[in-house]
Amino acid sequence: MDSPTTVERRTTPAEPIPGPLPIVLPALLLCDFGHLAHEVQRLEAAGAAALHLDIMDGRFVPQLTYGRVVVEAVRRATRLPLEVHLMVDDPDRVVGEYAGAGADILTVHVEALVNPAVTLGKIADHGIRGHLAVSPGTPVERLTPWLDACDGVLVMSVEPGLGGQAFEPSALDKLRWLAARRGVGRRLRLGVDGGVNASTIGPAAAAGAELIVAGSAVIRAADYRSALADLEGRARAAAAKSPS
Repeated sequence: MDSPTTVERRTTPAEPIPGPLPIVLPALLLCDFGHLAHEVQRLEAAGAAALHLDIMDGRFVPQLTYGRVVVEAVRRATRLPLEVHLMVDDPDRVVGEYAGAGADILTVHVEALVNPAVTLGKIADHGIRGHLAVSPGTPVERLTPWLDACDGVLVMSVEPGLGGQAFEPSALDKLRWLAARRGVGRRLRLGVDGGVNASTIGPAAAAGAELIVAGSAVIRAADYRSALADLEGRARAAAAKSPS
């Protein structure tokens, strides 16, 4: 069971993505893994400010994807910041592994943690940022004890590990709730992941999302640069109009 126990951070992780925000983080899951380095370089040339990597273990979520060796390969191919999203059982056992592989942000699911404060402390000890992810069925209020200990929150707008899902509107309420408490956290960055496209990115940004993960809306596009520019333009316009 989760415990509200907190731990004192012994390091201050640097901000790998200073802005301007919001930005789109292309998710590499759908890219051509036969030409991984080329895909990464195409995204960097297209203006991506950071990349998102989904690690799934076939236990915490039904799907099995890739692991540390792919993160290392991406790290060799680019200097862009990497957010590594661990959809795995017992993330504590692999925190050091993925920090060493080149992650700048490690995102761990609150549903998979015994004590989020301890896990976040371990991540911070590696000098990188620790974010908590929250699945659609988990009340966002569950994160309250750890908002001061984490560097960001990734709101899942689909069930993790399952493809082809539509954006879940309840994610907007979670983002608004977190945005209202942004001053509680340590430089708290808000993200959203799942079902992001030209129609959903504006509402997500208006609700407070800054790090917006997009898969098919970028990777399936004919032109990465145009897709990124369109999505980020919509996000920034919506964020600028938002009263928050």
